[in-house]
Amino acid sequence: MKKNSSLALIAFLAYTGISAQGLLNKSDVAFTRQDSLRGSITKERAWWDVKNYHLDIKVNPADSTISGSNTIKYQVLQEYNKMQIDLQNPMQILKVTQDGKALQFTREGNAFFISLLAPQAVGSTKEVIVFYSGKPKVAVNPPWDGGITWRKDANGKLFIASSCQGLGASVWWPNKDHMYDEVENMLISVNVPGDLMDVSNGRLQSVKKLKDGTKTYNWYVSNPINNYGVNINIGDYVNFSEKYQGEKGVLDCDYYVLKDNLAKAKEQFKDVPRMLKAFEHWFGPYPFYEDSYKLVEAPYLGMEHQSSVTYGNGYKNGYRGRDLSGTGWGLKFDFIIIHESGHEWFANNITYKDIADMWIHESFTNYSESLFVEYYYGKDAGDEYVRGIRKNIENDKPIIGHYDVNNEGSSDMYYKGANMLHTIRQIVNNDEKWRTILRGLNSTFYHQTVTTKQIEDYLSTEVGSNLQTVFDQYLRDVRIPTLEYFFQDNNLGYRWTNCVRGFNMPVKVQIDGKDTWLKPTTNWNGEAVKSGKAKLVIDPNFYVAGFDITE
Repeated sequence: MKKNSSLALIAFLAYTGISAQGLLNKSDVAFTRQDSLRGSITKERAWWDVKNYHLDIKVNPADSTISGSNTIKYQVLQEYNKMQIDLQNPMQILKVTQDGKALQFTREGNAFFISLLAPQAVGSTKEVIVFYSGKPKVAVNPPWDGGITWRKDANGKLFIASSCQGLGASVWWPNKDHMYDEVENMLISVNVPGDLMDVSNGRLQSVKKLKDGTKTYNWYVSNPINNYGVNINIGDYVNFSEKYQGEKGVLDCDYYVLKDNLAKAKEQFKDVPRMLKAFEHWFGPYPFYEDSYKLVEAPYLGMEHQSSVTYGNGYKNGYRGRDLSGTGWGLKFDFIIIHESGHEWFANNITYKDIADMWIHESFTNYSESLFVEYYYGKDAGDEYVRGIRKNIENDKPIIGHYDVNNEGSSDMYYKGANMLHTIRQIVNNDEKWRTILRGLNSTFYHQTVTTKQIEDYLSTEVGSNLQTVFDQYLRDVRIPTLEYFFQDNNLGYRWTNCVRGFNMPVKVQIDGKDTWLKPTTNWNGEAVKSGKAKLVIDPNFYVAGFDITE
């Protein structure tokens, strides 16, 4: 029987296209010192805690340049006199000052090391001003291969936007470009041509008209914000708004769209209050009432910029008009509005410390799509949606990337990650408890940067079961766990194969139409059944495979 089992497993792996070798090994990648400077908490970063930024810039469409300054207020955690500030080529830092004195600095690739003159006493609050300019990288395929997008709308008006997740905010402005340290609040001042408007994060404090005909828009963010969440959106915008009565009171919702799209936007953006109602139910209050909610038209697909979500889905339901699940349910909503807004809870409220843990953003947010469907169309519809997106899973490499080198894992963090969470929900087997767990995540880690271990430990504790092998299987391995089973006489034998060592996830099955729970391990287990010719069906909401080794 073991021999047959091995042959069966090899056949199964061949059928699914998964190699039986090297399943646990991450792809070999060569990393450089620049990767480490970008992705690790260097000595030159660790000693200071960023408190406030004032990003004060001029956007010059005539030559595609950005120039200005970033005033960085920080608290000293340890005595040290060298500070790392990041700004990517071909941008240049021109000058750095502290207390009115110019500071010396050196450059190593995209990292600038600033030598401080004044004593840096532990507990003190200090400030440096970084002056810079240059032509930032032009976005090639935003938002995935980002930078600055310089386009024109249908009327020939300039249409400009930033997008920089993964690539790093330092592609267009100087900052402490590591996710572990979020700035606590921020003023964003953007000077643009007088016939255009800038929309950035937070609330608009003022608009100042200058003698040269330009305008400076001043936006204030009162909540912690991650670097890549900071954005500029410049265009010939018109604005409309509404007030949403939410769990924390009245939430201001503002919409900025190109003027030719106003009528379409007023219809399509009705998905925003629907989104807020569903996600506040599942995840708790929208995390940034103080900074409002904005949906801003952009010259690319869209991105989860905090309180300034960008939109470019063509005013269509689905993903550019397509249903990614293939079930029909994906055409019941505008994918970009729902998905990118879901990131307000998972990415902007709860933020990864290291991009290797990007699944914390994408798995929960991808899963939020099915929860939205469930809220409005019922549990069966939500289940169908999340099962439908499995066809997009590649099982190519682990979901968790390499740490300390700014390396994200497999894109399976979206669809496979969502199905991992859906599988854990089945283990919980209590919908209200599951909702409490999701809401608890957003209150426990409110406005925090986190690690995978923190999320894993929280879920294991709240579920009431050690889920470590479940996380190892779906986040750190590429195999689909397979329930091998057989019926012999009046006995059922079963075990997990194609899995990590010690995998012991319980699974719900039907045996001759009757629901029952099995607790397989990687060793053979057995139990009595009424018939030796019984039929076993695994609950399809578990992302696993099944294999009857006698067939």
